[in-house]
Amino acid sequence: MNESEFLTLAERTLDAIERAVESSSADVESMRVGNVLTLELVDGSKIVINSQTPMQQIWVAAKSGGFHFERVAERWCDTRDGAELFAALSRLVSAQGGQPVVLRASR
Repeated sequence: MNESEFLTLAERTLDAIERAVESSSADVESMRVGNVLTLELVDGSKIVINSQTPMQQIWVAAKSGGFHFERVAERWCDTRDGAELFAALSRLVSAQGGQPVVLRASR
């Protein structure tokens, strides 16, 4: 994929994450500045999600560590364990926020 295609896809992905958080029952505030989406949980902790154009990846920073996701077919997959982005975010927000949360990409 070329840089323009990546930027378009990354923008759509960050938009989808914002929509998923807003439509969930999670007590999470989201703030977006350019290619950086910050999720602030009720305890004040944050999860930061951003696109990395040179690597063509989506990066996630949470209390439990940093995660890199690359495009595999039609999904963003963790480069370490293959977890899908929305499933990983659900796990991270649940663990960090102390309540079960399921984030789904809107279709």
